[in-house]
Amino acid sequence: MNLIPILPEILILTLAILVLTLEPFWKQNDRRGLGWLTAGGLFLTLALSLLFGRPGEPVTVLGGMLRFDWLGFFFKMLFIIGGAATALFLMDMEKINRRGEAYVLLLASLLGMNLMAASANLVMLYLAIETTSIPLYVLAGFLRSDDKSTEAGFKYLLFGALTSAIMLYGFSLLYGFTGTTDIYALAAALPKSLFFGIAILLLAGLGFKVSAVPFHFWTPDVYEGAPTPVTGFLSTVSKAAGFAVVLRLFIVAFPLDAQAWSFIFAILSAVTMTLGNLLAISQKNIKRMLAYSSIAHAGYTLIGVAAIYVSSAGLSDFSVASVIFYLLVYIVTNLLAFGLVIAFARVVGSDEIPAYNGLSRRHPWLALGMLTAMLSLAGMPPFGGFIAKVLVFAAAVKVGLVWLAFVGIVNSIIGAYYYLIVIKHVYLYRDEAAEDAPLPVTRPYALALVVLALGVILLGTVFAPWFDMSAAGALNLF
Repeated sequence: MNLIPILPEILILTLAILVLTLEPFWKQNDRRGLGWLTAGGLFLTLALSLLFGRPGEPVTVLGGMLRFDWLGFFFKMLFIIGGAATALFLMDMEKINRRGEAYVLLLASLLGMNLMAASANLVMLYLAIETTSIPLYVLAGFLRSDDKSTEAGFKYLLFGALTSAIMLYGFSLLYGFTGTTDIYALAAALPKSLFFGIAILLLAGLGFKVSAVPFHFWTPDVYEGAPTPVTGFLSTVSKAAGFAVVLRLFIVAFPLDAQAWSFIFAILSAVTMTLGNLLAISQKNIKRMLAYSSIAHAGYTLIGVAAIYVSSAGLSDFSVASVIFYLLVYIVTNLLAFGLVIAFARVVGSDEIPAYNGLSRRHPWLALGMLTAMLSLAGMPPFGGFIAKVLVFAAAVKVGLVWLAFVGIVNSIIGAYYYLIVIKHVYLYRDEAAEDAPLPVTRPYALALVVLALGVILLGTVFAPWFDMSAAGALNLF
């Protein structure tokens, strides 16, 4: 049996077993090193996968359960990078950093996300979604002594179970009417009259995963209450996994009338980004602000999804590539933003935006990192967020969705307002009582933040190679 198509999954599973096995033999004070082991193991997994596990022509493996192609491979590499950064951020979180089960849960969720990106069968897809979700429910409520964390875990579990059941019902209808669970055979077997109704059921489950309106209601409370590294992982890697499924499942299995799908996703995009941006303006807690920002960015990504369906019988490769590239930039940028929040709150003990007053005087490098993250999220050059937004807006204009691109531009202006509020507190406001207080940044945080900040700048200045990789993934989808 050829194991190359599942090499990343084998290595992640091996790493999880290694962490679980070694933890009891390490002294309590030494268990912080589990973060180094997890992050180092994931970077090794990334290197070995790039060297020996790259796909050629798309093939199905494991009895048709998984599809080995560039689309799935590209998303897997993104997930692994996000998982490694999250492991570094966990290392200095009190009550988490010395507990091996936290790293094992992270790896288990990462394994599920990899399978989500490569699933070619409904059974495998549902198992992958649950493998992803259940560890995240536990991680969100990991701080049992913290009421907010407990509430976050419970809400996430409750809403996640509900939407998962709705989606599973949709899967059962697909199998009942077609007699197959092969995603690539559904389009030919499913009666066209049933496409829309079943797709709405699936959209409920996947809309929850990507925090699209009206399935966004869990996001602010869960993001605020969960441990901040978990929040960063939820808002980036988990969301990208949801969009990976949206791309493969909807485009392949539901090639309904192009104008109808384009209209549905366009309306969903416009409502999502508008509501997310408007609600973010009034937030005083930076985690809640980033939660609503995350909803808005789901809307921007959906611009590219809406543009995939063109008026002719074909589908737009450029639009698919723009969505993939946008998710790459969003993962790197939002992980940087949450990493800075973690490093700051660890010392200051507050997630309120006014607590950032005078950060530029206390720690100029952290302030510069915050400037980079906020301007990239706002879509300002020369950062990655600017190129990502230009590409999804261009994809919309290219297929005639000029009005949607205009709505996106207006929302970008609204979004810039609340991102600049954070920068204003960092650079213009002062807190003289705290200016002389030290603000140390540990080595794991410094490493992760420097790499992510450089990534944001690199994606905005030397973006062509990364977009070419996204385009390769788009071509393999069809």
